[in-house]
Amino acid sequence: MAEQIVTDPILIASDHAGFELKERLEKRLRELGYDVADLGTESADSADYADYAHPLAQKVSNGEATRGVLLCGTGLGMSYVANRYPRVRAAVAWSPEIAELARRHNDANVLALPARFLSEEQAMQIVSTWLDTPFEGGRHERRVEKIERSVAPRLDAARVDKPRESTETR
Repeated sequence: MAEQIVTDPILIASDHAGFELKERLEKRLRELGYDVADLGTESADSADYADYAHPLAQKVSNGEATRGVLLCGTGLGMSYVANRYPRVRAAVAWSPEIAELARRHNDANVLALPARFLSEEQAMQIVSTWLDTPFEGGRHERRVEKIERSVAPRLDAARVDKPRESTETR
């Protein structure tokens, strides 16, 4: 790994599908000198990804943390939850190249890993690349700002506690 760019604690959370890989990544990150805050789950017993993605995304959204790593089977469920929060840009990455571009061009502050499809070595390479890559800014900053401008009005208009309309036909 290159010189550490991240000095704030790195949040990490998973559901049951990502539990074992989360535990191994957390250990390796600590060995490299990172401060890691584990937000669960605590076992490989079945767990709903949203129960772990919401707290991590909330902490990143409100500025309590600058970076977080989420793991589930595909990374998709975790990213869906995290991206509902203002100022959270969660990227599913399955290669170091995707992780690098997610940071460099999109300022991704949450990394979602597809635990069922990565070895520990692959996952660590992805996390290391993501942690070591700075945001490029420039023309990309303008694009990221447009994401944030579009989130606030939508969140005000759509309340999470509203019941969803059924698409079933009766």
